[in-house]
Order: sequence, then C-alpha cells, then structure tokens
Amino acid sequence: MFLGAAATAASYGRVLGANERVRIGFIGCGLIGLRHIADFKLLKDAELTAVSDVHQPRVERAQADCGTSPKGYADFRKMLDDKNVDAVVISTPDHWHALQSIMACAAGKDVYVEKPMTLFVKEGRWMTTAARKYKRIVQGGTQGRSGAHFKEVLELIAAGHIGKIHAIRTGSTRNIMPGFGNPPDSDPPPDIDYDLWLGPAPKRPYNRNRALYNFRWFWDYSGGQMTNLGAHDIDLVHYVLKAKSPKAVYCSGGRFCLQDNGETPDVQDAIIEYPDFNIVINIREASAGRRSGGGTELFGTKGSMTIGRGGFEVFPDMTIPAERQIPAWSTPPGHPQPADIKPEPRTQAKKAGNPSNEPLARHAQNWLDCIKSRQMPISDVEQGHLVSISCHLANISLRLGGRKLRWDPVKEDVIGDREASAMLVRPYRKPWDDVLRSFKL
Repeated sequence: MFLGAAATAASYGRVLGANERVRIGFIGCGLIGLRHIADFKLLKDAELTAVSDVHQPRVERAQADCGTSPKGYADFRKMLDDKNVDAVVISTPDHWHALQSIMACAAGKDVYVEKPMTLFVKEGRWMTTAARKYKRIVQGGTQGRSGAHFKEVLELIAAGHIGKIHAIRTGSTRNIMPGFGNPPDSDPPPDIDYDLWLGPAPKRPYNRNRALYNFRWFWDYSGGQMTNLGAHDIDLVHYVLKAKSPKAVYCSGGRFCLQDNGETPDVQDAIIEYPDFNIVINIREASAGRRSGGGTELFGTKGSMTIGRGGFEVFPDMTIPAERQIPAWSTPPGHPQPADIKPEPRTQAKKAGNPSNEPLARHAQNWLDCIKSRQMPISDVEQGHLVSISCHLANISLRLGGRKLRWDPVKEDVIGDREASAMLVRPYRKPWDDVLRSFKL
C-alpha cells in the first residue's frame, strides 16, 4: 500500500499525448465531489476511472454517477497505487487536502484539489514544494477565475475603467438559526471508516455534526465560512488585482447566536490590508440582511464593479464636485460654494453574465489541458496557498481576541507575535505525521 514513497523520474516526467484521455480518480464523493464527476463526465478528454470515499454509500453513488464502472476504493491510498489513474480530484474535508495532495504528487499523479487548499498556513508551502519537487500539475478549486467574463474584467481593470481600485467589500450572509442541533456523541455508523476520515486530525469521539458536510464548522477540520466561501472571494481579488500576500490582518467576531455544537463564528468581520488596498469581509450566519448571499465589490475612483462566478457589472460614479456634496442649508461666510457643473458619469456602465456553473467545467478543462501541456494552470497551487494565508490569518486574529497581525511575505511568518506564529502549523496525528516527514519537504 502506498505510504509516501517518491515517484520515479519516469513516472512524474511523463507527458500525455495531445489526443490521450486523462484517467481520473475522485477522492471524496460528497457534495462537491459529485459536482466534479458531473463536470468531468462532459469533457471528451477525461476518463472517469476510479472513486474513493470512507463512506461506502458515497462510493456506490459516485460509481453510479460516473456511468463508466470505475473502480471503488474505501482507502484512497490504494487508488494512489493504481497505475491506471493518471490524476486525482480531491474533494475531501479541508484537513485532508494538503497531505492527500502531497501523497498524490509523490505517487506521480497530477492533482485538482478543492479549496480551501489547507487547514493551516504551513501546509500551503509544503504542497507547493511537493508540486515542484515531483513536477506535478496542481490546480486549486477556486473555479470563479475560469469564468469566460473575466477576460473582459481583466481588460477593464488594466485600462483603468473604474479608476484606481483602493477597497474591496465581500462576504456571505444567511440565516440558519438555530443552527445544526446538538446531537450526542455516538459510535460511527458501520459503513464509515471514521479513523481514516479523521486521518491527521486529532482523535475525537464520533459526532454526526463533526463528520460529512458539517465538518466545516469545527476548528479541527476547517475554518468556517472564512475559508469555505472567503477563499473564493479573496481568490477573485488576487486574480484581478494580481495580489499576493497581505501586509496585515485583523478580525473580530464569535459564535453569538447559533445554538448548536459548532465552533466557528457566526459573526465575523475582517480587514485584510494589502499594499495598495484593503479587503473588508463580513460574514453573517444568523441574519441574511438585504444583501443576502455574497458577492465581491471593487471600489475605484471612477466607480465600482461587482464580480462573481456568474458575471460582472460596472456602476459609474457621477462627477459631482466635492463642494456640492457638503450640506448647504445656508451659506455662512467662508462656506464652500457649490460648483455649477452638470454631473456626468465618470466611466461607462457595463455588464456581462453567464451561467454560474459554467466556470466549473472551464476550470476542469484548464487542468486537463495543463496536464497535457505541462503548463501552469490558472489556479496554481502557490496561488491557492497565498489566498489561504489571508483566510487563516483572519481566523488566527479572531481566535486571539482580534489583535492585528503583521505579515512577513518572505519568511511567511507573523511579525513579532510568537503566539500567532505558533498557530501557523498544527501537529498531525500518528501515523500521518510520519508519512509527512517521509517526503522531507
């Protein structure tokens, strides 16, 4: 069974021919795993070869959805041993993303890994090092940037269509009161390999809310909505503004309203500072508000632009002189005098849209194309790592009481805060810590 032995030069140096189909294995067959199967199934150069999940009913469902009689594996390591699998799509819980990706790279498989790519900051550098060491194509699952409309978005921003962009507002809101309940701990169902589900995470009693979908609300496995949806929003900002690492992050919030056994915040407000702009992220789990859902808004000196997976829209500002925007109920001596200028749009309104699921198939095709060409994919592993840094720093700041964290992008460390710096890494549970060490990353 594969436990991390390095791939041979021949295996990781192989380049598929232009007309070859890529034989794909799917690790993790839950909500997004089945979505990926549906998308890859439509691509002519994808061959759905194998599926793996620790929950046997999900293996069977994925096999049926593939429609190609793929092999089913309860243990993903056996899939990594399968020489008939060229590449893997990883849609497991967040705490598995990094180690499974590293193991897949070492086994000579190219990787498509869902966001957030990591559970903690250091994992992202390990993943990037592994991808380069084993010469693997590793695509992050931030599919929004693959939307066809982003070609025009990039052109408009490069041309200064909305002026100098200096601020971004994003986030997600919904009302799920009172939450997901408080089920008692219990024995795991007989059709779930719970120890393998936990993997490198700490040993905990089985709880229905800690496994399968609701793992997202527990710190052992995920980072709440900041990493679940925030990773998508921050990724779009990084993409269109060519951003890299933040210079500082501060965040506050807590689990103020939900009455369940979850741990991650239901109210979270973060300010992420970059050299030329700030991102403000607001997360609400107990009130949808008037802007229910999510969305990302770029503020420029000529107007604003909303961007998302389903399209974009430009909202021009009007050329209203500053003195005309000062209250003038009367005109005391020395009061600014309103300029007699007819307001005009500072830029042109524009709008484009497409089906919100369209970027998923385009993202998958980009990965397949890059597997064949060995070119960098649109969401390369290092870009996913940089996006995750902002998410993780926001959560660290929140968990430390909202203090401001300054970031050194060269050393990839928090400046002058040992407590925060210690939270950039977490120990893996045995035997997975030994597996990680075997790669000497």
